[in-house]
Amino acid sequence: MAIERVFDLCTWGILPFWVLLAVSPHGLWTRRLLHSGLAPAAFATVYTGALALGLGTAEGGSFFSLNGVMALFQAPLLALTGWVHYLVFDLFIGAWEVREARRCGIRHAFALPCLFLTLMAGPLGLLAFFALRLGVGGGTPLEEGSA
Repeated sequence: MAIERVFDLCTWGILPFWVLLAVSPHGLWTRRLLHSGLAPAAFATVYTGALALGLGTAEGGSFFSLNGVMALFQAPLLALTGWVHYLVFDLFIGAWEVREARRCGIRHAFALPCLFLTLMAGPLGLLAFFALRLGVGGGTPLEEGSA
């Protein structure tokens, strides 16, 4: 399958899961597909395949310098790998935000902007959720307890 097709399938294929998080955060299908880890694992499988096929395809690529990382992303399979990496982790964090909001008694409506930011700019959404949790949830961002 062409790399562009896999890119399109992953990019558009992940959106229904975000819709589930937004409109049915604790519904049956959200629990089965997202809170179970099934959907992120499916995309992680695509990531693993692209990584395995892409290793060694970027001349001068490495994780230890900006130029090396830029070289990695010049290889189409590794650019796809990087993109799917973002998609998987953002979705995983979004699902965690939904569960954590519920655990802390934060209304879903308050968490929705954080979910959108997590979808569009992962770490920014996570930071917004941490601020929300601190302000509304009454605890530090990663504090566990009886909230």
